[in-house]
Amino acid sequence: MSLTVRPVVGYRAKITAFGGYVPPDVLTNKDLEKIVDTTDEWIFERSGIRERHVLAKGKGVSDMCTEAAKKCLAMRGIEASELEAIIVGTVTPDMMYPSTACLVQHKIGAKGCWGFDVSGGCAGFTFALQAGVKLVESGAHKKVLVCGSDANTRMTDYTDRTTCVLFGDGAGAVLIERAEEGEIGFIDFVNEIDGAGGVSLNMPGGGSLNPASHETVDKKMHFIHQDGPAVYRFAVRKMAEASAAVLARNGLTGADLGCFIPHQANIRIIHATADRLGMPLDRVIINIEKYGNTSGGTIPLAIETAVEEGRLKKGDLVLLAAVGAGFSVGTVLLRWEI
Repeated sequence: MSLTVRPVVGYRAKITAFGGYVPPDVLTNKDLEKIVDTTDEWIFERSGIRERHVLAKGKGVSDMCTEAAKKCLAMRGIEASELEAIIVGTVTPDMMYPSTACLVQHKIGAKGCWGFDVSGGCAGFTFALQAGVKLVESGAHKKVLVCGSDANTRMTDYTDRTTCVLFGDGAGAVLIERAEEGEIGFIDFVNEIDGAGGVSLNMPGGGSLNPASHETVDKKMHFIHQDGPAVYRFAVRKMAEASAAVLARNGLTGADLGCFIPHQANIRIIHATADRLGMPLDRVIINIEKYGNTSGGTIPLAIETAVEEGRLKKGDLVLLAAVGAGFSVGTVLLRWEI
Protein backbone atom coordinates (compact mmCIF):
# COMPACT_ATOMS: atom_id res chain seq x y z
CA MET A 1 0.00 0.00 0.00
CA SER A 2 1.29 3.45 -0.91
CA LEU A 3 -1.49 5.78 0.23
CA THR A 4 -1.17 9.24 -1.25
CA VAL A 5 -2.85 11.64 1.18
CA ARG A 6 -3.89 14.72 -0.73
CA PRO A 7 -3.41 18.01 1.11
CA VAL A 8 -6.45 20.08 2.04
CA VAL A 9 -6.81 23.83 2.35
CA GLY A 10 -7.54 24.52 5.98
CA TYR A 11 -8.24 21.48 8.17
CA ARG A 12 -8.66 17.74 7.78
CA ALA A 13 -12.11 16.40 8.64
CA LYS A 14 -13.28 13.13 10.16
CA ILE A 15 -16.39 11.31 11.39
CA THR A 16 -16.58 11.48 15.19
CA ALA A 17 -19.98 9.86 15.85
CA PHE A 18 -22.86 8.13 14.09
CA GLY A 19 -26.38 6.85 14.68
CA GLY A 20 -28.99 4.90 12.77
CA TYR A 21 -32.74 4.49 12.99
CA VAL A 22 -35.38 2.28 11.36
CA PRO A 23 -39.10 2.43 12.19
CA PRO A 24 -40.49 -0.50 14.21
CA ASP A 25 -43.03 -1.77 11.66
CA VAL A 26 -41.64 -4.58 9.48
CA LEU A 27 -42.86 -5.80 6.09
CA THR A 28 -41.53 -9.26 5.26
CA ASN A 29 -41.41 -11.09 1.96
CA LYS A 30 -44.12 -13.37 3.31
CA ASP A 31 -46.29 -10.31 3.88
CA LEU A 32 -45.71 -9.22 0.28
CA GLU A 33 -46.81 -12.64 -0.96
CA LYS A 34 -50.29 -11.67 0.28
CA ILE A 35 -50.24 -8.31 -1.53
CA VAL A 36 -48.69 -8.99 -4.93
CA ASP A 37 -47.89 -11.96 -7.17
CA THR A 38 -44.47 -12.87 -5.76
CA THR A 39 -42.71 -15.27 -3.39
CA ASP A 40 -40.11 -15.01 -0.68
CA GLU A 41 -37.75 -17.12 -2.79
CA TRP A 42 -38.21 -14.94 -5.91
CA ILE A 43 -37.51 -11.73 -3.98
CA PHE A 44 -34.51 -13.04 -2.06
CA GLU A 45 -32.89 -14.67 -5.08
CA ARG A 46 -33.04 -11.46 -7.12
CA SER A 47 -32.39 -8.85 -4.44
CA GLY A 48 -31.03 -10.43 -1.26
CA ILE A 49 -33.90 -8.91 0.75
CA ARG A 50 -35.95 -10.76 3.38
CA GLU A 51 -37.68 -7.85 5.12
CA ARG A 52 -37.83 -4.06 5.26
CA HIS A 53 -39.03 -1.45 7.76
CA VAL A 54 -41.99 0.82 7.00
CA LEU A 55 -42.57 4.31 8.37
CA ALA A 56 -45.84 4.68 10.27
CA LYS A 57 -48.63 6.92 9.06
CA GLY A 58 -48.29 10.44 10.41
CA LYS A 59 -44.48 10.28 10.47
CA GLY A 60 -42.01 11.72 7.97
CA VAL A 61 -38.35 11.49 7.00
CA SER A 62 -37.58 14.32 9.44
CA ASP A 63 -38.75 12.07 12.29
CA MET A 64 -36.35 9.29 11.26
CA CYS A 65 -33.48 11.77 10.86
CA THR A 66 -34.27 13.22 14.27
CA GLU A 67 -33.97 9.83 15.96
CA ALA A 68 -30.71 9.05 14.14
CA ALA A 69 -29.36 12.50 15.00
CA LYS A 70 -30.18 12.07 18.69
CA LYS A 71 -28.25 8.78 18.78
CA CYS A 72 -25.32 10.39 17.00
CA LEU A 73 -25.17 13.38 19.36
CA ALA A 74 -25.53 11.12 22.42
CA MET A 75 -22.59 9.03 21.20
CA ARG A 76 -20.46 12.16 20.96
CA GLY A 77 -21.81 13.56 24.23
CA ILE A 78 -22.71 16.98 22.86
CA GLU A 79 -25.85 19.10 22.70
CA ALA A 80 -27.66 19.89 19.46
CA SER A 81 -27.02 23.58 20.15
CA GLU A 82 -23.34 22.97 19.35
CA LEU A 83 -24.11 22.10 15.72
CA GLU A 84 -23.33 24.74 13.12
CA ALA A 85 -24.92 23.09 10.08
CA ILE A 86 -27.28 20.22 9.22
CA ILE A 87 -27.29 18.63 5.76
CA VAL A 88 -29.86 16.00 4.81
CA GLY A 89 -29.55 13.72 1.77
CA THR A 90 -33.08 12.69 0.76
CA VAL A 91 -35.45 12.45 -2.20
CA THR A 92 -38.51 11.88 -0.01
CA PRO A 93 -38.72 15.03 2.13
CA ASP A 94 -41.67 15.57 4.44
CA MET A 95 -42.85 18.28 2.05
CA MET A 96 -41.56 20.43 -0.81
CA TYR A 97 -40.60 23.14 1.68
CA PRO A 98 -39.38 23.91 4.24
CA SER A 99 -36.37 21.63 3.87
CA THR A 100 -36.04 18.48 5.91
CA ALA A 101 -32.93 20.03 7.46
CA CYS A 102 -35.12 22.86 8.83
CA LEU A 103 -37.54 20.37 10.36
CA VAL A 104 -34.74 18.33 11.93
CA GLN A 105 -33.07 21.47 13.28
CA HIS A 106 -36.28 22.42 15.06
CA LYS A 107 -37.02 18.93 16.39
CA ILE A 108 -33.57 18.43 17.93
CA GLY A 109 -33.27 22.01 19.19
CA ALA A 110 -30.19 22.98 17.18
CA LYS A 111 -30.71 26.72 17.60
CA GLY A 112 -28.48 29.05 15.63
CA CYS A 113 -27.34 26.59 12.94
CA TRP A 114 -28.20 26.52 9.24
CA GLY A 115 -28.64 23.73 6.73
CA PHE A 116 -30.15 22.38 3.55
CA ASP A 117 -31.25 19.23 1.73
CA VAL A 118 -29.35 17.42 -1.03
CA SER A 119 -31.22 15.49 -3.72
CA GLY A 120 -28.95 12.75 -5.03
CA GLY A 121 -31.18 9.70 -5.04
CA CYS A 122 -29.46 6.72 -3.47
CA ALA A 123 -26.18 8.66 -3.68
CA GLY A 124 -27.70 11.47 -1.61
CA PHE A 125 -25.82 10.62 1.57
CA THR A 126 -22.43 10.56 -0.15
CA PHE A 127 -23.19 13.91 -1.81
CA ALA A 128 -24.36 15.44 1.49
CA LEU A 129 -21.31 13.99 3.22
CA GLN A 130 -18.92 15.76 0.86
CA ALA A 131 -20.73 19.05 1.36
CA GLY A 132 -20.32 18.65 5.11
CA VAL A 133 -16.68 17.65 4.80
CA LYS A 134 -15.87 20.75 2.77
CA LEU A 135 -17.55 23.01 5.34
CA VAL A 136 -15.23 21.60 8.00
CA GLU A 137 -12.11 21.43 5.84
CA SER A 138 -12.53 25.07 4.82
CA GLY A 139 -12.59 26.17 8.44
CA ALA A 140 -16.11 27.57 8.12
CA HIS A 141 -17.51 25.16 10.73
CA LYS A 142 -16.32 22.79 13.46
CA LYS A 143 -19.39 20.58 13.84
CA VAL A 144 -21.64 19.51 10.94
CA LEU A 145 -24.38 16.89 11.15
CA VAL A 146 -25.03 14.92 7.95
CA CYS A 147 -28.14 12.73 7.63
CA GLY A 148 -29.20 10.29 4.94
CA SER A 149 -32.79 9.11 4.93
CA ASP A 150 -35.67 8.11 2.70
CA ALA A 151 -39.19 6.77 3.00
CA ASN A 152 -39.59 5.27 -0.43
CA THR A 153 -42.35 2.95 0.73
CA ARG A 154 -44.54 6.08 0.57
CA MET A 155 -43.76 6.36 -3.16
CA THR A 156 -44.08 2.64 -3.94
CA ASP A 157 -46.80 1.10 -6.08
CA TYR A 158 -47.70 -2.13 -4.30
CA THR A 159 -49.25 -3.55 -7.46
CA ASP A 160 -45.86 -3.44 -9.20
CA ARG A 161 -43.90 -6.46 -8.02
CA THR A 162 -40.68 -5.30 -9.69
CA THR A 163 -40.35 -2.26 -7.39
CA CYS A 164 -42.50 -2.85 -4.31
CA VAL A 165 -40.23 -5.64 -3.06
CA LEU A 166 -37.12 -3.46 -3.03
CA PHE A 167 -37.65 -0.49 -0.77
CA GLY A 168 -37.64 0.07 2.96
CA ASP A 169 -37.48 3.14 5.20
CA GLY A 170 -34.63 4.22 7.45
CA ALA A 171 -32.14 6.91 8.40
CA GLY A 172 -28.59 7.42 9.54
CA ALA A 173 -26.56 10.38 10.74
CA VAL A 174 -22.87 11.17 11.18
CA LEU A 175 -21.10 14.05 12.90
CA ILE A 176 -18.19 15.63 11.03
CA GLU A 177 -15.52 17.52 12.94
CA ARG A 178 -11.90 18.59 12.54
CA ALA A 179 -9.37 15.78 12.72
CA GLU A 180 -6.73 15.80 15.45
CA GLU A 181 -3.01 16.07 14.80
CA GLY A 182 -1.82 12.88 13.08
CA GLU A 183 -5.30 11.81 12.00
CA ILE A 184 -6.24 11.51 8.32
CA GLY A 185 -10.03 11.24 8.23
CA PHE A 186 -11.51 12.01 4.82
CA ILE A 187 -9.12 11.40 1.95
CA ASP A 188 -10.84 11.74 -1.42
CA PHE A 189 -14.07 11.34 -3.38
CA VAL A 190 -15.36 10.74 -6.89
CA ASN A 191 -18.86 12.03 -7.65
CA GLU A 192 -20.69 12.10 -10.97
CA ILE A 193 -24.15 12.74 -12.38
CA ASP A 194 -25.58 11.61 -15.71
CA GLY A 195 -28.96 13.17 -16.47
CA ALA A 196 -29.49 10.83 -19.41
CA GLY A 197 -30.45 8.23 -16.81
CA GLY A 198 -33.36 10.26 -15.51
CA VAL A 199 -35.80 8.44 -17.78
CA SER A 200 -34.82 5.12 -16.20
CA LEU A 201 -35.50 5.98 -12.57
CA ASN A 202 -37.79 8.80 -11.49
CA MET A 203 -41.00 9.92 -9.83
CA PRO A 204 -42.62 12.06 -12.54
CA GLY A 205 -45.49 13.60 -10.55
CA GLY A 206 -45.54 16.29 -7.89
CA GLY A 207 -43.00 18.77 -9.20
CA SER A 208 -43.33 21.90 -11.33
CA LEU A 209 -43.48 19.89 -14.56
CA ASN A 210 -46.38 17.66 -13.45
CA PRO A 211 -47.97 19.24 -10.36
CA ALA A 212 -50.35 17.07 -8.39
CA SER A 213 -53.76 16.71 -10.02
CA HIS A 214 -56.49 14.14 -10.44
CA GLU A 215 -54.82 13.13 -13.71
CA THR A 216 -51.34 12.61 -12.21
CA VAL A 217 -52.82 10.48 -9.45
CA ASP A 218 -54.83 8.38 -11.90
CA LYS A 219 -51.69 7.82 -13.99
CA LYS A 220 -49.72 6.76 -10.90
CA MET A 221 -47.18 9.51 -11.52
CA HIS A 222 -46.48 9.89 -7.81
CA PHE A 223 -44.96 6.42 -7.57
CA ILE A 224 -41.41 5.28 -8.34
CA HIS A 225 -40.95 4.51 -12.03
CA GLN A 226 -37.97 2.28 -12.74
CA ASP A 227 -36.47 0.53 -15.74
CA GLY A 228 -34.90 -2.24 -13.70
CA PRO A 229 -32.50 -3.70 -16.30
CA ALA A 230 -31.18 -0.26 -17.30
CA VAL A 231 -30.61 0.76 -13.67
CA TYR A 232 -28.93 -2.55 -12.91
CA ARG A 233 -26.52 -2.30 -15.84
CA PHE A 234 -25.53 1.26 -14.96
CA ALA A 235 -25.15 0.52 -11.25
CA VAL A 236 -22.94 -2.54 -11.79
CA ARG A 237 -20.67 -0.64 -14.17
CA LYS A 238 -20.46 2.76 -12.51
CA MET A 239 -20.19 1.72 -8.87
CA ALA A 240 -17.19 -0.42 -9.77
CA GLU A 241 -15.65 2.21 -12.08
CA ALA A 242 -15.97 5.07 -9.59
CA SER A 243 -14.70 2.92 -6.73
CA ALA A 244 -11.68 1.76 -8.73
CA ALA A 245 -10.99 5.36 -9.82
CA VAL A 246 -10.87 6.85 -6.34
CA LEU A 247 -8.65 4.00 -5.13
CA ALA A 248 -6.24 4.27 -8.07
CA ARG A 249 -5.95 8.03 -7.65
CA ASN A 250 -4.70 7.43 -4.14
CA GLY A 251 -2.31 4.58 -4.89
CA LEU A 252 -4.61 1.90 -3.52
CA THR A 253 -6.43 -1.25 -4.54
CA GLY A 254 -9.32 -3.10 -2.97
CA ALA A 255 -6.79 -5.24 -1.08
CA ASP A 256 -5.79 -2.17 0.95
CA LEU A 257 -9.29 -1.54 2.29
CA GLY A 258 -10.27 -2.65 5.74
CA CYS A 259 -13.94 -2.18 4.93
CA PHE A 260 -16.10 -1.59 1.84
CA ILE A 261 -19.53 -0.10 2.57
CA PRO A 262 -21.68 -0.05 -0.59
CA HIS A 263 -25.19 1.23 -1.16
CA GLN A 264 -27.61 -1.60 -0.40
CA ALA A 265 -29.68 -1.68 -3.58
CA ASN A 266 -29.26 -5.25 -4.75
CA ILE A 267 -27.07 -8.12 -3.54
CA ARG A 268 -25.92 -8.88 -7.09
CA ILE A 269 -24.69 -5.30 -7.61
CA ILE A 270 -22.77 -5.48 -4.33
CA HIS A 271 -21.15 -8.79 -5.23
CA ALA A 272 -20.24 -7.61 -8.73
CA THR A 273 -18.59 -4.45 -7.38
CA ALA A 274 -16.68 -6.35 -4.69
CA ASP A 275 -15.45 -8.83 -7.29
CA ARG A 276 -14.26 -6.01 -9.57
CA LEU A 277 -12.33 -4.46 -6.66
CA GLY A 278 -10.87 -7.77 -5.54
CA MET A 279 -12.61 -7.41 -2.17
CA PRO A 280 -13.30 -10.56 -0.13
CA LEU A 281 -16.89 -10.58 1.10
CA ASP A 282 -15.81 -10.71 4.75
CA ARG A 283 -14.70 -7.08 4.31
CA VAL A 284 -17.90 -6.01 2.52
CA ILE A 285 -20.75 -4.76 4.69
CA ILE A 286 -24.13 -6.19 3.65
CA ASN A 287 -27.33 -5.65 5.62
CA ILE A 288 -29.84 -5.52 2.75
CA GLU A 289 -31.48 -8.73 3.97
CA LYS A 290 -33.10 -6.98 6.95
CA TYR A 291 -33.47 -3.40 5.69
CA GLY A 292 -33.98 -3.51 1.91
CA ASN A 293 -33.05 -0.44 -0.10
CA THR A 294 -33.45 2.59 2.17
CA SER A 295 -31.94 4.85 -0.51
CA GLY A 296 -30.14 7.73 1.25
CA GLY A 297 -30.24 5.77 4.51
CA THR A 298 -28.37 2.66 3.36
CA ILE A 299 -24.75 3.75 3.84
CA PRO A 300 -25.08 5.36 7.29
CA LEU A 301 -27.14 2.36 8.46
CA ALA A 302 -24.43 0.05 7.08
CA ILE A 303 -21.78 2.05 8.96
CA GLU A 304 -23.68 1.30 12.16
CA THR A 305 -23.94 -2.38 11.20
CA ALA A 306 -20.20 -2.55 10.47
CA VAL A 307 -19.29 -1.17 13.90
CA GLU A 308 -21.83 -3.32 15.74
CA GLU A 309 -20.45 -6.45 14.06
CA GLY A 310 -16.85 -5.47 14.87
CA ARG A 311 -15.93 -5.24 11.18
CA LEU A 312 -15.08 -1.53 11.14
CA LYS A 313 -12.19 -0.60 13.42
CA LYS A 314 -10.12 2.48 14.18
CA GLY A 315 -7.44 2.96 11.54
CA ASP A 316 -9.28 1.07 8.77
CA LEU A 317 -9.30 2.48 5.28
CA VAL A 318 -12.96 2.63 4.27
CA LEU A 319 -14.64 3.08 0.90
CA LEU A 320 -18.27 4.21 0.64
CA ALA A 321 -19.97 3.86 -2.75
CA ALA A 322 -23.45 4.48 -4.11
CA VAL A 323 -25.35 4.80 -7.39
CA GLY A 324 -28.81 6.30 -7.62
CA ALA A 325 -31.42 8.19 -9.61
CA GLY A 326 -30.26 10.87 -11.95
CA PHE A 327 -28.16 8.83 -12.61
CA SER A 328 -25.95 9.83 -9.67
CA VAL A 329 -22.71 8.24 -8.48
CA GLY A 330 -20.90 8.91 -5.22
CA THR A 331 -17.78 7.41 -3.65
CA VAL A 332 -15.93 8.51 -0.51
CA LEU A 333 -12.54 7.28 0.71
CA LEU A 334 -11.63 7.82 4.36
CA ARG A 335 -9.72 6.52 7.32
CA TRP A 336 -11.93 5.52 10.24
CA GLU A 337 -10.77 7.47 13.28
CA ILE A 338 -13.22 6.34 15.99
